[in-house]
Amino acid sequence: MSTLLEMSGVSVSFDGFKAINNLSFQIAEPEMRAIIGPNGAGKTTFMDIITGKTKPDEGRVIFGEKSISLLGMSESKIAKVGVGRKFQKPTVFEAQTVRENFALALKNPRGPFDVLRHRKTKNGAQRIEELAERVGLIDELPRLSGELSHGQKQWLEIGMLLAQSPRLLLVDEPAAGMTPAEREKTTDILVNAAKTHAVVVVEHDMEFVRRLNCKVTVLNEGSVLAEGTLDHVTQNPEVIDVYLGR
Repeated sequence: MSTLLEMSGVSVSFDGFKAINNLSFQIAEPEMRAIIGPNGAGKTTFMDIITGKTKPDEGRVIFGEKSISLLGMSESKIAKVGVGRKFQKPTVFEAQTVRENFALALKNPRGPFDVLRHRKTKNGAQRIEELAERVGLIDELPRLSGELSHGQKQWLEIGMLLAQSPRLLLVDEPAAGMTPAEREKTTDILVNAAKTHAVVVVEHDMEFVRRLNCKVTVLNEGSVLAEGTLDHVTQNPEVIDVYLGR
């Protein structure tokens, strides 16, 4: 496993407040990583920096074998090199069917007219079925996306992300608002994705993190406070003090 993303010495301030403070982080490909920490620890800003939404004041963010710097790249360019992000609230096209949503997300070709033609190709149809199978929506392909449950919309969005063949997936609080059965299925989808991709999951739900069964990074005040297995970090006195003890 080689390192896919490496951040070192990254800091960013907003109006004098250090949201990220000399942060260093790395993830391999494939690998699953959970990010936990109290509110205001810098978890969202951390993802914003990787995706180009926020420019840090200092530090390095290096991606891939060619060690390309993501700093100074536009958000769309960063997406093209292989970074995909899923926000907490699902953003699917509710008036389109599940199949059409997948068709819109498929990577090649990118133009709107290409998408309409592309949907008819055998290759595209097969890829859509593979993606639907991966996220448990094969029976829902003809349904309008607006009719799906909250959990199913989240799976569709994860599937749409996978359609773009990212190497790194950033997933924000996937378990929020889900039923226990949906959460279990979400765990399976992400664990499977992490067999072939680097997957970073930001999550508050400790039970969900435990089921991911992966290395955990604890952020606090914009820096890495602890790293290791969930049992290791949850026994750390500082982690208990700033996060678990509240």
